[in-house]
Amino acid sequence: MSAPCQQPAAPPATSPPPLPPAPATRRPAVDWRIRFAALSLIWGFSFLLIKVGTQGFAPFQVTLGRLLAGTAVLAVAMAMRRERLPRSARTWGHITVAAFFLNALPFSLFSYAELTIPSTLAGICNATSPLWGMALSVVALSEDRPTRRRVAGLGVGFLGVLTVLGAWQGFSGLDLPGTGMALLASFSYAVGWIYVRRTLAGTGSSTLTLTGSQLFIGTLQLAVVTPVFTSAPDEFPLLPTLSVLALGALGTGLAVLLQYGLVQEVGPTTGQMVTYFIPVIATAAGVALLGEELTWNTPVGAVIVLAGAALTQSRPSAAATGTRTAGARTKRLSRT
Repeated sequence: MSAPCQQPAAPPATSPPPLPPAPATRRPAVDWRIRFAALSLIWGFSFLLIKVGTQGFAPFQVTLGRLLAGTAVLAVAMAMRRERLPRSARTWGHITVAAFFLNALPFSLFSYAELTIPSTLAGICNATSPLWGMALSVVALSEDRPTRRRVAGLGVGFLGVLTVLGAWQGFSGLDLPGTGMALLASFSYAVGWIYVRRTLAGTGSSTLTLTGSQLFIGTLQLAVVTPVFTSAPDEFPLLPTLSVLALGALGTGLAVLLQYGLVQEVGPTTGQMVTYFIPVIATAAGVALLGEELTWNTPVGAVIVLAGAALTQSRPSAAATGTRTAGARTKRLSRT
């Protein structure tokens, strides 16, 4: 679920970071705007699918099912493109760690969280991931120096989180364990992205290969854990079963391929914009189809979170960067 080369603007629960741009060999048959809208809908509805899936299966079973379906989709894509699996044992070791932080752990946490919190709240908690990423990158990535705008975005974003959670009411009526698990899942994505950025960039394998391998390892991890904590289901109710299959095949498999094509065609900046539609669609789906309640602070807080996330991902313009560099050189010369 993660691409190892670049950190996204706002990571959804079912999406990988944007893939590095590559020259397109031919013009796709479907316009990129249609694929952009489809990707937004797929990822936006993922939280609803998790909620429905947990109505028939244990959270670990939902996670295992989605990983299995997603791996199958990417395995077919890799076979069609004749992609080769990584050969280095060290690369597979890094993939194993990445699969835990970007797939096994956050997928399971969101499934457990939605046992007690609305899918709308889970979708908004997911949007906090770039805020966690900004905070962690200051410590872990020496090249990511904070700017005033990005630090301001971090503060604005967490103010939005407090608004969503109703901090002025003392978090009354809020399921703290469930909300905490959703926020921890979002934090796990940030940890995973920084890890792959430090360890898997420049391995020589394509992003599709690394992502498919990562999903495969995540499936193995859940295949080991699930029988320990759950018993085999006695039945496979239709709606939850279809939800888990759709969550995996569409949200964890097809969505990766859609984003891969989008970034190749329109670039990572435009491709990243899809993540800002996810909490909006997740909220609309939860309210309209699941009858979840929506108070004023939830959409208002979500807007604030997204505004903060956008600020944390902003980069200085080339002119501003050149001005600062020239200023720094002038200062050094003046000291000598």
